[in-house]
Amino acid sequence: MAKHGKKYNEAAKLIDAAKQYPIDEAVALVKKTSTVKFDAGVDVVFKLNLDTRHADQQLRGALSLPHGTGKTKKVLVIAEGAKAEEAKNAGADVVGADDVLEQIQGGWLDFDVAIATPNMMPKLGRLGRILGPRGLMPNPKTGTVTMDVAKAVQDQKAGMVNYRTDKDGNVHMPIGRVSFEEAALADNFNAVKDLILRVKPATAKGTYVKNVVISSTMGPSIKVAL
Repeated sequence: MAKHGKKYNEAAKLIDAAKQYPIDEAVALVKKTSTVKFDAGVDVVFKLNLDTRHADQQLRGALSLPHGTGKTKKVLVIAEGAKAEEAKNAGADVVGADDVLEQIQGGWLDFDVAIATPNMMPKLGRLGRILGPRGLMPNPKTGTVTMDVAKAVQDQKAGMVNYRTDKDGNVHMPIGRVSFEEAALADNFNAVKDLILRVKPATAKGTYVKNVVISSTMGPSIKVAL
């Protein structure tokens, strides 16, 4: 068991570990139990009863949170010609084609999300080993392989988040910052909850949602009642 500091232990005393809290109580607690001096992130984890060895039980996609994440993303667009101009005008931080691919090959990874036009994907394939493990490879399922690069850039800047199941069937997503109003955190949580319930695979057996917890960065976990 990891040892926690005094602040964490004091915060943890405010939480009944056996209780599932209604979301309005849970977000109030997550704000109260943040133990760090900076504006901590708030995350939710859904533990789902899925067997991710089966492709049809792997969830993946993107969601625009009603109140964003509170984090400004650095957006890279890999496109040429008119589409590159479109991306620049939409507010992309870095736009390029072969030049940027070479930089990535050389180890440059100073961006949070990559968007590409479909014609650039064959060239991106060789960077799969670099981008894939970091979750940075553009993917049509998350809206990051598209001809509508302007909309993709705007969506990412507005607080779109990607989600995917890990090997244990968990989905981990940010829902804002500790500085958010409680109502905004609850709205973002409900948007994620509605999505998770909506994308339930037809082949999922038994109780689909096993457990839901929210927590702040380095703060204690709080179970949420659905």
